[in-house]
Amino acid sequence: MGFSQALSGLNSAAINLDVVGNNIANSQTVGFKGASTQFADVYTGAMAGQGVRVAAVLQDFSNGTLESTGRNLDLAINGGGFFRFQQGEEIVYSRNGQLSLTSDGYLENAQGARLTGFPAGVGTGGQPETLQVPAGAMAAVATTAVQGSFQMDATADTIDRGVTAFDATDGDTYSYANTGTAYDSLGVQHTMTTYFTKTADNTWEVRVALDGSADATNVGELVFDGNGVLDETASTLPTYAFTPGGGADPMNFGIDFDGTTQFGNGFAMDTLTQNGSAAGSLVGITFDETGNIIGNYSNEKSQVLGTIALANFRNPEGLEMAGDNAWVETGTSGQPLLGLAGEGQFGGLESGTIEKSNVDLTSELVDLIVAQRNYQANTQTIKVQDEVLQSAVNLR
Repeated sequence: MGFSQALSGLNSAAINLDVVGNNIANSQTVGFKGASTQFADVYTGAMAGQGVRVAAVLQDFSNGTLESTGRNLDLAINGGGFFRFQQGEEIVYSRNGQLSLTSDGYLENAQGARLTGFPAGVGTGGQPETLQVPAGAMAAVATTAVQGSFQMDATADTIDRGVTAFDATDGDTYSYANTGTAYDSLGVQHTMTTYFTKTADNTWEVRVALDGSADATNVGELVFDGNGVLDETASTLPTYAFTPGGGADPMNFGIDFDGTTQFGNGFAMDTLTQNGSAAGSLVGITFDETGNIIGNYSNEKSQVLGTIALANFRNPEGLEMAGDNAWVETGTSGQPLLGLAGEGQFGGLESGTIEKSNVDLTSELVDLIVAQRNYQANTQTIKVQDEVLQSAVNLR
């Protein structure tokens, strides 16, 4: 019987050597998860056991070290979860987020598997689909709202509108002017000029011109209290209307003067923003920590183009290795639990970063020595058993 025990030991030791060797071979493989061998004795009721068998080869799904690469399309999950890929007709899961952008806008790994998630505008509650970055330009957005914060000079001279009519070409007919930018529906940029005229104590007339043409109908008025604070109830803030021409739609926008004050220390502009923009072409993509794919455009605007879906499992050790740093679900692993990066059990996403193999090379080399000694010990058992059998054969 000694031969069978020793042979089972040799077979088990050989499998252990394979596992350790595979760990060492993949110590530099991005997203690789090391494995370990579990043994069990073989017993059939005899006084001596029947040897050993490999009970299981279990993978260690602890996180590997994150390493910065500076490459925008390298992604790592800082915590739990797997990237979800579609490879042909099969769904596979991986911790390797080294991606490339194909000519038709798909995010793929080196094996051609396509990253899945939720396209922009469809919500994140449905079934993930392959993500495709749209190559189209961002449409122009007409200015519909302006926000400005100014400091009005309380010591400015008063201009009587009953005596002096407003003339945009005559600086003596208004107190101050400020220039900004507005966009029409075709994305054409226009010069927006705001004219402020002190018409009485604590009262300022507000007129707006587009490309030098003022809205003569809609005139605003800012009223301040004795402490220099804007009285929004007493103030008049109309919607200004313009016809930009060139085939663009008429423009209508108001100005929010929240934060504007009046003190005796000179006129100044604190902030001036508007919500319009020119059309822009896609110049690149980035990723945020929640998995949003953000398109960056030539008009210095950005928008979300999709969201990466992550998956996790009740029993990750039950996943079946599919090669190429990927796993597939099994009945033992349970069905995938889908979610977004940074939510619940899912780790945040880090761009420009990879997750290195979680193999501890020093520990594996020690395990290799132990496995080798185990193999040698079993060969020694066979040698001794052979010598015993030879002695029995030589009996006369």
